[in-house]
Amino acid sequence: MHKGSDILVAALESEGVQRVFGVPGEENLDVLESIRNSGIELVLTRHEQAAAFMAATHGRLTGRPGVCLATLGPGALNFATGAAYAHLGAMPMILVTGQKAVMSARQARFQIVDVVGSMRPLTKMARQIVSAGSIPTTVRDAFRVAMEERPGPVHLELPEDVAAETVADATLVPPHAPERAVAHRDALETATRMILEAKRPLVMVGAAGNRPALVEPLSAFIVRTGLPFFNTQMGKGAVDGGSNLYVGTAALSEGDYVHEAIERADLIIAIGHDTVEKPPFLMRSAGGPKVIHIGYQSATVEEVYHPDFEVIGDIGASTMALAERLQGRLSSDEELPELRQRILAHLNDRADEDRFPITPQRVVHDVRKVMPEDGIVCLDNGMYKIWFSRNYRTHVANTLILDNALATMGAGLPSAMMAAMLHPDRRVMAICGDGGFMMNSQEMETAVRLGLNLVVVILNDSAYGMIRWKQAVDGFPDFGMTFNNPDFVQYARAHGARGSRVTAVEDLVPTLEAAFAGGGVHLIDVPIDYSENSRVLVEELKNRSPGVECA
Repeated sequence: MHKGSDILVAALESEGVQRVFGVPGEENLDVLESIRNSGIELVLTRHEQAAAFMAATHGRLTGRPGVCLATLGPGALNFATGAAYAHLGAMPMILVTGQKAVMSARQARFQIVDVVGSMRPLTKMARQIVSAGSIPTTVRDAFRVAMEERPGPVHLELPEDVAAETVADATLVPPHAPERAVAHRDALETATRMILEAKRPLVMVGAAGNRPALVEPLSAFIVRTGLPFFNTQMGKGAVDGGSNLYVGTAALSEGDYVHEAIERADLIIAIGHDTVEKPPFLMRSAGGPKVIHIGYQSATVEEVYHPDFEVIGDIGASTMALAERLQGRLSSDEELPELRQRILAHLNDRADEDRFPITPQRVVHDVRKVMPEDGIVCLDNGMYKIWFSRNYRTHVANTLILDNALATMGAGLPSAMMAAMLHPDRRVMAICGDGGFMMNSQEMETAVRLGLNLVVVILNDSAYGMIRWKQAVDGFPDFGMTFNNPDFVQYARAHGARGSRVTAVEDLVPTLEAAFAGGGVHLIDVPIDYSENSRVLVEELKNRSPGVECA
């Protein structure tokens, strides 16, 4: 006889799951015991939201669903933001929650809410498991749905009586890799003709182009065709940013220096653009460049994105087929090198400025200086995200992890913790604003308990800085955005981590180096001067292009 919870855990092991992240409850005790007797590691977090962020980041970095566990009611609902984070960000994840017994109601409606109904709008699939015998097929289907393009979260609810139920047969369903359709030959031929006819074609790599399996085909496509490229925020790092064909990252929707290249293009080849991202450029019905959409799925038609032609199928296979057709047939743009240098020079402006508190440009410059090419920087959500998107050069895929879809605060620390667990041999840094850090700061204890090597940088302005900046740009009075912070150095030490405070601009690099050299979890409090937000991202860009949008 096989118990439901044992079948569930065996099915997870069959899918290659090595860790489950979460906060168990009374309704998960059978599952907890099954995990204890398995080869799966339970990673106990201090809040369910952090567990969901970690599971989602596992999916993003590996292409395989991360798994998180919570109890019913309040625990399950704490997964909501993490589910939305994975759903908008296209990160494969399995959320497992408990529930009271469904065959009896000995506690009446205590703690019971419709979790499956709550999760449906936030997931690709939400399902209650109704019998132990159905667990093998349900788990296999959940992983299939989570991994299929467009990937995302799947929710499974396991009532406690189903977890304890025993059945005679529990044959597991072997996993298999999802098969992806290949683009039609006629579509490839039309796209080839459009690219060859264009005078100034430009490639854009979007969020769906930044899947782990696409690094080699996309990088080869750029090299073989010689086409210049830029990327969206979540497409950053999919192709080597050190290439002399890279012209920048579209951190704003229009008016930034990279938009000089976008505005002069007569054709944009949008690889994997997902309109959940803030628009990297505003597509117009007339007068702008034509757009070819290359994606796993057809484009979502939006006011600012309505492609002229689409190539639908596996992105890796599509770009390889296009490279075969285009290699050696495209002439280089003679004006591009000078334009590229001008764009990148603007992004490097004042990168070594020595005033204190430290400017965002200097923070980006100094972080890049201490991070090796394969070092991973995980951003929370704040004003610094725009600066890192614009100014931080990536040389290896998935080395700048940010969220430009849900754009939630609180994900930076858990995502960095996941990166450190997956890549213990690489430098990993979390960069958080003081507001975002405090939303999941309790996970410092988790990071210390797990023995992670992790540097956490807090950019401290005692305010919700991005909204305060937008408030000023829109002409509103300064109101409701400032707060007091704890002593972050003592806060780190209270969790068993080390803490440092930067008090001069020249101390940032040596403090970061010492933190990495010392190992363990090290928090660094860095005062930040955000006056550059208005000087560069408003006034300077307005002078370049009247009517620029601010963010």
